[in-house]
Formats: sequence, structure tokens, C-alpha cells
Amino acid sequence: MTSTLVGNAAKNPEPSSMKAWRVHAFGPPEAMIFETVPRPDPGPGEVLVKVHAAGVGPWDGWIRAGRSALPQPLPLTLGSDLSGEVAALGSGISELAVGDQVFGVTNTQFLGAYAEYAVASAGMLARKPSSLSYAEAASVPVIAVTAWQGLFDQARLEAGQTVVIHGGAGNVGAYAVQFARRARLRSIATAGTKDIDYVRALGADKVVDYHTQRFEDEVKDADAVLDLVGGETQTRSFQVLRPGGKLISAVSQPDQDRANHHGVSAAFFLVEVTTERLRKIAELIDRGELKTRVGAVLPLADAREAHMMLEGRRPLPSGKIILNVEASGEVTPAA
Repeated sequence: MTSTLVGNAAKNPEPSSMKAWRVHAFGPPEAMIFETVPRPDPGPGEVLVKVHAAGVGPWDGWIRAGRSALPQPLPLTLGSDLSGEVAALGSGISELAVGDQVFGVTNTQFLGAYAEYAVASAGMLARKPSSLSYAEAASVPVIAVTAWQGLFDQARLEAGQTVVIHGGAGNVGAYAVQFARRARLRSIATAGTKDIDYVRALGADKVVDYHTQRFEDEVKDADAVLDLVGGETQTRSFQVLRPGGKLISAVSQPDQDRANHHGVSAAFFLVEVTTERLRKIAELIDRGELKTRVGAVLPLADAREAHMMLEGRRPLPSGKIILNVEASGEVTPAA
């Protein structure tokens, strides 16, 4: 495939091999292997990114375990969220140049970012917010776009309407609360006792403590529910919607019979990260209108430890888990 190297990249050619976290057989975190593989080359419409930081999310764990909603042929390199520098360009790209600082997602398969270099679709990248470090920028793409898409593309909410946000202290929920405040929506967020003040500070109009309160006793006739929890919480959410309201889930497919019974619509969606959405979010961040939250930064070599956090085998931090690719280090033995 044809790619273009210019400037410093032409004087200092990128290495032909790299370190990456690979999965050859689906399974627990122990199935992850840190190995040397050929450095990929970008094809038409693609960008080779020298990865500075990669985000870790629950979907990475689903892919590793073979529970992805998408078919994932093996072997594969884990990871989707990333930030870094453009190292090479495939054909047909005019809006980015070698050396640009970018953030975004690798591809629609959500693969390839836990590596020193990653090929990414140009349509899923944008210039990194100048006010953020690489680690902070890598925390943003999937979770912020999920929140944006759920509120505005799926629920199509407008100023003055009421939305219930389940999991308001979570990574997606925190962005949803902030977007709702900015769009002048009335937001009612659910959160645990220790997170009440945090969610209120993000701009929620009302915070329901799910440890001590039943949200359906606190909310009536909401225009939409953004479900980031699933399970029983999703099932109970139908009764808080007004007739014609919408239940939008980023977690699981809602019960359509139950939706029809309550006279509401219900939908599950998969996030679609685009350059346009990333640009809007980057502008808000650089204007100080959105706060990011990084929970832990680990060297790339500790990606297995990060997945143990996802599995509950290590303490899960509040905020996004990030892999610092610049500090690759030595692999921590599985315990």
C-alpha cells in the first residue's frame, strides 16, 4: 500500500517492527501477549499514528474475551482510543500532515491501539485538543462521543427537555451530564453515595443516590433516559418516561414489547466516532467547557494489569484507564 513520509519522518524512517499487545485466543487477561510485530503501513484513507497514549475501556475486555458485538478475527491487536503524532499518510488524505498531533479511534473494529504504532481511519481522527496532554486526550474519544451521540443524535434532545442519565459518575455519564448542562437540558443523574457531589459539580440538576433512593420515585414524565447501566435499571426506566419518550441504551438492546406497552420508543446504539464529532468536542475542551477525568496511567507493558482492573481483579479507578506508550517498560507477570 502506498504511504507518504515527509519532513523529519523522511530523514528518520519509522522502524519496521514494534511492540503490541496481541490476542491469539480469546480469554482472560492472561490471554494477552506483548510481542514484537511488523509495523503496519497505512492504506488509502488511513493514517499511521505514532501512539503516545491509548485508552482502555470495557469494550476492550469484551473483545479480548470473545464477547464483542462485532466479529473479531484472530489474531488481533487490542485497543481503539489513542492519541499521538501522525507518522505517515495513506493516499487521499489532505487535512492531516506528518507531525500533526491527533486523537481519536483506530477503526470500526476497535482494534490496533495498544501498540507503539497504529493505523487509524482518517475519518475517525482529529487534531488533539491543545489544552490536553496525550494521556488526557486518549481518554476522550469513545466515551465523549458516546455521550454526545446518545443525547443528540439518538434521543434528539433540545433545550428545556428532561433527561435521566444512569451512571452519571461513570466515564460516559460524566460527559453526558456536562453536555446536558451546556445544551440547557434538565438532567437527573443517578450515582452512588460517594459520587453525589462530583456529579452535582458537573452540572446535574438533580442527583439520585441509587443506594438509598429508587429513581422511579423521584422522576416522572422524562423526555428521555440515557441508559449506561443496563439490566434491572434499564427495565425500571420505562416507567419514568412520558408517552412518546425515548429510552436510549449504550449497553444492551431494550425490550421492545415493554417499550410498546409503555408507549415509548427504545433503541440500542454502537458509538460512531467521526472527525466532525471529535472536532466539536475538542473545541469545547479547549474553551474550558468540558472536563476530562483520567483515573490511572500505566505503562504500555502493564496493559494486562489494566484489564485486570476491568475484570475487578484489581481496584478499578474512578476515571479512564490510560496506557502510556512512550513508557513501554517491562511486562508485569500475571498473578
